Amino acid sequence: MIYFVSRHSGAIKWAEEEGFTVDKQLTHINHSIIRDGDVVIGTLPVHLVAEICARGGRYLHLSIDIPESWRGSELTSEHMRACHARLETYQVSKVA
Repeated sequence: MIYFVSRHSGAIKWAEEEGFTVDKQLTHINHSIIRDGDVVIGTLPVHLVAEICARGGRYLHLSIDIPESWRGSELTSEHMRACHARLETYQVSKVA
């Protein structure tokens, strides 16, 4: 299962326009639904990413280089491309 976690319409449109296959789009994720082999795409807090990885999931972070003047604004898919939006894989584990 591939989950895309975002509440931003520009990010959702960007993913569609880039041709990413998503099984379920969510505005919030409960890590307990993650099964071995699931993929989660988003901009999640590190503690949730660690839980996803611990459950056998793969995390793809939606990285974007946002200029300071655009922070806090709703970005369009065009803005996201201008800011070099990309998916980067992260493996996170809790140490203690």
